[in-house]
Amino acid sequence: MPTARRRMIVGISGATGVIYGVRLLEALRRLDIETHLVVSKAGDQTRAYETDLSAAQLRALADVAYRPGDVGAAIASGSFRTMGMVVAPCSIRTLSEIATGVTGTLLSRAADVCLKERRRLVLMIRETPLHAGHLKSMLAVTEAGGVIAPPVPAFYIRPQTLEDVVDHTVARVLDLFDLEVPSATRWGEPPAHHTGAAAEGRE
Repeated sequence: MPTARRRMIVGISGATGVIYGVRLLEALRRLDIETHLVVSKAGDQTRAYETDLSAAQLRALADVAYRPGDVGAAIASGSFRTMGMVVAPCSIRTLSEIATGVTGTLLSRAADVCLKERRRLVLMIRETPLHAGHLKSMLAVTEAGGVIAPPVPAFYIRPQTLEDVVDHTVARVLDLFDLEVPSATRWGEPPAHHTGAAAEGRE
C-alpha cells in the first residue's frame, strides 16, 4: 500500500499579514505536505487589500479549500487525521474563539479539533500592543496545548528583502512540526546558499 501524504490545515484570518499564509502554503507544497485551507471572510478582505491574488488563486495554492461556514467539512472532525494546524495570520477574534472554545466558524472549529486531539496548533498572532484580555486568551490557548508564535522578524539573518523576513518566520513555524525547509538560515550554521558551494569545493 502506498504511504498516505501527511496533511496540514492552514487557516487565514482577517489580521494583517496574509503573506505569511501564502508563503506557508507554498513551502508546504514544496515539502509535499497535503494542505487543507480555510480562509475567513475577513481574511478574504485582507487578501484583497494586501496582495494581488484573487480568492481563487489563493485557494489554488492548497490541495483542498473549504468555505468558512462549512462546519461539516472533514477538518471539523477529529477522525480526519492531520499533522495539526497553523493559523497564519491569526486575528484576536480568532484567538478569542479558540481560547474560549466558542467555535463559530470552520476555522476556529478546526483549531479546536487539533487541541482536543492533542495535535500541534500554532497561532501566528498579529496584534500590538496587547491588553490583559489578549494575554489571557494567549495563556488559555497555551494551557490547552497550543503554541503562540507571533511573526517576529530575526535580523541576525541579515535580511535583504521583505520576502527574506517572511520566509525565515515561516521556516521557524515549520520547525515546530519537525519539517525542514532546506533554504532556512540558522544561527551557528553556514547560510543555506553557501552549503552547495562548500560541498562543491570539497569535491
